[in-house]
Amino acid sequence: MKFDTIIIGGGLSGLTCALRLQAGGRRCAVISAGQSALHFSSGSFDLLGLRADRSEIESPLDEVKHLREMHPYHKLGDKLPHYAAQAESLLAQWGIRVKGDARKNHFRYTPMGGLRPTWLTFSELAVADDSNACPGERVLVANFPGFLDFNTSFITDALCSRGAKCEVCLLDMDSVNRLRVSSTEMRAANIAKVFESEEALGELIAKINQMADGYDCVVLPAVFGFSDAGLATRIEEGVRTGVAFLPAMPPSVAGIRTQKQLRTEFERMGGVFIPGDEVVRADIEDGEVKKIYTRNHGEMGFSASNYVLATGHFMSGGLKADAQGVYEPVFGSDVYYLADRGEWFDKDFFRPQAYSTFGVETDAHCKVLFGARASKNLYAAGSVLCGADAMHELCGGGVSLLTALYVADEILK
Repeated sequence: MKFDTIIIGGGLSGLTCALRLQAGGRRCAVISAGQSALHFSSGSFDLLGLRADRSEIESPLDEVKHLREMHPYHKLGDKLPHYAAQAESLLAQWGIRVKGDARKNHFRYTPMGGLRPTWLTFSELAVADDSNACPGERVLVANFPGFLDFNTSFITDALCSRGAKCEVCLLDMDSVNRLRVSSTEMRAANIAKVFESEEALGELIAKINQMADGYDCVVLPAVFGFSDAGLATRIEEGVRTGVAFLPAMPPSVAGIRTQKQLRTEFERMGGVFIPGDEVVRADIEDGEVKKIYTRNHGEMGFSASNYVLATGHFMSGGLKADAQGVYEPVFGSDVYYLADRGEWFDKDFFRPQAYSTFGVETDAHCKVLFGARASKNLYAAGSVLCGADAMHELCGGGVSLLTALYVADEILK
């Protein structure tokens, strides 16, 4: 099977690159091994949120120049603001409803009730202008009985520490309680499917209104809108007090919805999405990828003019480690890592971990290196790239989106 470009990895970075290329007239295929990191999203795309000393960044575009030399953002140079604005525009065009601006971070709530700086947040989630904000002075924190992924104790403690007066209530509904027959069913995605029903949605709004008198705001878990982000708006319009949706622990309803929307848009544009398959090897001649082979298709290879590696970091299997070191399992490309395993991590869990910056090495155009020489037609995008510490810099979403758009432009040129 032959395509103009084959993207390996069906997450945020892979699909963003594929959509941009497809819109540019290239025939693309995306090969996806499994769930993307979007399924575990906590509600926002970060551009750059924290400095090395853990202080919060207000204007991320102004801070990029202070990042380590090998950070992926430096490959974009003075085009970084352009790609940030393009990402905001394209997400809206693809039906992904977010709020935010690359020129100034806002704060979004965490599943623990805290606030952290970010770039773009899913439209239904509560946000704030500063790290000491609360959704109201008197707050009712509501949850469903048995839903353990929304910890009301942590949330009320966090809100009370910032001056709110909080109480907790349970939304006891038969339509949701039926999920408790199996503990594995009492998850955010399953609850979201219950409220696809108009009857269940109406019952929820009525129940909240019965409990919400005297409160400024009702805090709810963000488990609504599996197919449509507008469901949260309908709840806000139906409830007589203010409503603030806070993210629950994964799986993420908004993240799963986003993954589905991106894939649907890609296929609508004529792209080929191949789910549940894994690239296992490649034919490479003199730095040029000739063909790739997948687990499901055996010796029937895939060929293209260009290839994009967007397989993610360790969690997604884009990088692997063994006793000999760290390697990229598909192409065997050059990988940056520290030779001394004792330097890979810090025993203080909350300090930056060196392994977070490990990843595939590329040239300035994001072409993958083999023996320090740039490939002729293999690019890398997203968290598989070396140099970023997504957890401690709060930059993961930005690296995924912006490098994907940059790579797409490099290919289109």
